[in-house]
Amino acid sequence: MSASRRSGTTDELGPDEPERVGPVGPDGSDLLAALLDGMDAALCAFDAGGVVTHWNREAERILGWSAAEAVGRHGFAGWAVREADAQEVEERLMSAMAAPGRQVHEFALLTKDGGRVLVRTQSAAVRGPDGKPAGVYCAFSEVHTQIDLERSIALSEALFEDASWGVVLVDADLRPAVVNAHAARALGIGRTSALGRPLGELLAQGVEELESALTHVLAEGAPPAPAEIWVAVRTAEGEERRCWRCGFVRLASPLAEEPVPLGVAWLFQDVTEGKQTEQEAAQLRFRANQLHRAARAAGECEDPREAATVHLDFALAGFADHALIDRVAGGAVADVEAEGPVRLVRVAATPTGAPGPSLHTGKAGLPVRYGPGHPALQCVERTGSVRATVGAVPAAQAREWALARQWPGDTVHALCAVLRSRGRTLGVVTFLRGGGRSPFERVDAVYAEDVAVRIAAALDLASVVRSDG
Repeated sequence: MSASRRSGTTDELGPDEPERVGPVGPDGSDLLAALLDGMDAALCAFDAGGVVTHWNREAERILGWSAAEAVGRHGFAGWAVREADAQEVEERLMSAMAAPGRQVHEFALLTKDGGRVLVRTQSAAVRGPDGKPAGVYCAFSEVHTQIDLERSIALSEALFEDASWGVVLVDADLRPAVVNAHAARALGIGRTSALGRPLGELLAQGVEELESALTHVLAEGAPPAPAEIWVAVRTAEGEERRCWRCGFVRLASPLAEEPVPLGVAWLFQDVTEGKQTEQEAAQLRFRANQLHRAARAAGECEDPREAATVHLDFALAGFADHALIDRVAGGAVADVEAEGPVRLVRVAATPTGAPGPSLHTGKAGLPVRYGPGHPALQCVERTGSVRATVGAVPAAQAREWALARQWPGDTVHALCAVLRSRGRTLGVVTFLRGGGRSPFERVDAVYAEDVAVRIAAALDLASVVRSDG
């Protein structure tokens, strides 16, 4: 046979090739039986006289009656339905022949072993070649199974419409497949705009940790507890850091013989405010404890100047990288005095190399070369705290900025707090942070002022002791 004949592109047939009409393989009845037996729902059919004509394997599983036992019986009376209910059930089923569309009913059927099963049925008319009703087909399932399915569907719809937390279905390629309204608002993007996009396009930070969690869930299953992940969401004003408490559930297809991962259901709730409150409370507890420990340690110092450095060393823990104490040259500045520019003399400083306690600079009393507008000088003039930061500049420029202000070269953030005692300005304490830390905030200034009060008291006492001596 030629290639054209094999491909069916010609109407010419050879003398030894009979024409075939219809599908090759099982006949129509075999195909229908295979389709009926492969259905997940139980199905039976009746002819116009109410005789059972079809009965699939799911119906046999639910009721226990085989197809050989069911086909040919008239209705359900006496075997699948109690005699008292048989007429009503038959009327309700056969009424579908005269009704448009499908009808839904619930009633109890009898199993082969005598038990009762509450089922929900959907019945509709079967039309003959002439278009007239020739019978009825009835698909049924156990009510609790149907209710479970409806609950699953209702839960899914509620999660993706009304849930007060974010829900994202992530496919096996770690791309969002479905996003609910809450998640779309949290991501700052439309529900459809997020679909199919890499997570790196939706989040500025935290992507690696999130993708690692999703990959773990796909491979190993859901973690035993929710995870808290810090992310940065892109907004019109820039990046906004948020903390999301995340739960993960691996999704698998219920239709496959072996579990086939469909992706991961990612549920999250914004807990940023709560986490920030916890962090602030922990920070306050730690700083209060440091102040308490510093006060007790300073009380054991015979030299008040040593007590001042003790307060400085305890304040550095978790707060700053370096610290300096500068004292007003010639004594103190009273609020009413204004005799020329103020000069500052270095009293103590933390070592810039190996870690260690703060060191006194001796009694040389050489002024520090602070230029006009230096944050420490502004602090003395204003008798209040001053914050300074270099901003987003190259490393070389940041180093020049620090060295020009007589600070260590790795400094990028500074906080100056005035030293006040008995109504006079004694000097300035300066806290410095490197590039690995965030800028000083208002709450940091409050803590620095608490430390400055204790340092000022110690320095004032030192001056009194020297004058008395």
